[in-house]
Amino acid sequence: MKIIGFAASNSTQSINKKLVEYVISCFRDKETEVLDINDFEMPIYSSDREEGSGIPQLARDFAGKVMESDLIVISFAEHNGAYSAAFKNIFDWISRIRDMDVWKDKKLFLMATSPGGRGGQSVLKLADERLPKHGAIVLDTFSLPNFFESFSEGEGIIIEELRAELDEKIKNLVEKK
Repeated sequence: MKIIGFAASNSTQSINKKLVEYVISCFRDKETEVLDINDFEMPIYSSDREEGSGIPQLARDFAGKVMESDLIVISFAEHNGAYSAAFKNIFDWISRIRDMDVWKDKKLFLMATSPGGRGGQSVLKLADERLPKHGAIVLDTFSLPNFFESFSEGEGIIIEELRAELDEKIKNLVEKK
């Protein structure tokens, strides 16, 4: 089982990246890789750019990582209730690759966190509703509210109920695969 994870944020201090790195580390005895979407930075998508220059190799590289995985763990940063522009741009470019359904029946575990009490629930709901329209099979979701009170870099999730909820979800994800 190959699992990739990434934060849908280009912030170098991303709390969503910290969460996804922690969650990926919980998949013991599995082949895992954490991607940094900053490694896939491309010009802002436009049909003019696509017509003039084609699809960037970085979009093809990202799509390749998606295709070779069995499970994708994404933690979404919430920007004004929606995806970050960095994630949306990658999504737009890979959706233009011919003969590719963006997520192509890939199993996804969607997450979000934020400093506030809603834990990125707006973007999580958006992703849960939108990504299946592009071929994703969303197996589960997880929201971590109040990141700075709920998470320790040395320990991970420090609120017992939230840690137990996540542990159960991870167990179920491994069993579903």
